[in-house]
Amino acid sequence: MPVPPDDIQRMARDLISKHPDHPARSLARMLVEQCNGAITLDAARTRIRKLFGQSGERHRKFRTGLERPSRRPGQGVEPPKSQAVPWTHYDLGVVGTVGVLSDIHCPYHDDVALRAAVDHLHEREIDCLLLNGDFADFYSISRHEKNPRYRNFLAEVEQVQQLLRWLRSEFPGIKIVCKAGNHEERWERWLFQHAPELSMSPLMGLDAWLGLKELDVELVTDKRIVMAGNLPILHGHEKGNGISSPVNQARGAYMRLHHTVLEGHGHRTSTHSEPDMMGKETVCFSTGCLCDLRPAYAPLNKWNHGAAAVTVRENGEFDVENFRIAAGKVRTS
Repeated sequence: MPVPPDDIQRMARDLISKHPDHPARSLARMLVEQCNGAITLDAARTRIRKLFGQSGERHRKFRTGLERPSRRPGQGVEPPKSQAVPWTHYDLGVVGTVGVLSDIHCPYHDDVALRAAVDHLHEREIDCLLLNGDFADFYSISRHEKNPRYRNFLAEVEQVQQLLRWLRSEFPGIKIVCKAGNHEERWERWLFQHAPELSMSPLMGLDAWLGLKELDVELVTDKRIVMAGNLPILHGHEKGNGISSPVNQARGAYMRLHHTVLEGHGHRTSTHSEPDMMGKETVCFSTGCLCDLRPAYAPLNKWNHGAAAVTVRENGEFDVENFRIAAGKVRTS
């Protein structure tokens, strides 16, 4: 049964009222479908264009009076606001000597090596101390299989607090910064899994549990780069997977980053340098650890004790003393 022209006109007006931002061709297809093919697609599109006042001056009288939204790309529609948090570096802001202690793994540290490292930093008269990740072990809340005899997280926290109090007493007048490594991140991960409702409370932050404010110690989290002048310092876990236990850890860092860096995490002292095409030198350093070298989970390994002292000049240039510790003695060559 034919559809009266007036009904087709009414259908067209209704479609425009409901979908004023649709293209004329899309509205024409909808009109053809509604009137069961009573008009062709071209005729429907012509009718729609007339109602929009797009068919010349003499057809403006057919215009519906509806304002047709601009169809320029992106106009009238906004993307969602980004939830991304800016990732910025942390600048130590120190001109002088920075002591870098990585991978203490308290309470599984080596007493002799730690004492030797601190004594050497006293000799260097450091102006700032950086605990470059894994200063705590947090064995009892790790995802790995654990010996129940050693599962006492509160005792671990108290021992880490004691370590920090001791370091503050050793270096009472200087800036001390703790950078979170993968072992410190166990705390946040454990909270997310077992107490998500409490995880966002400032009272549950690692800095609060360790009493860092009272010790005037800063905590750097979120895998941020620490800058000592022009020298970027990483714990080492920030790079993610890809190079597993390279023969020369510093070269492994170079292969991943192609940028000068000092890092810990691998528990091995190494240095690697390469010039670029223009002769500019890139140097990477990895520091030794200050933890037990024969842990039960990995008694055979390639680790060594060590730490670093970084001298920063006013122009940002730096020198790195990447020293080893053997049998309680500092080795600088």
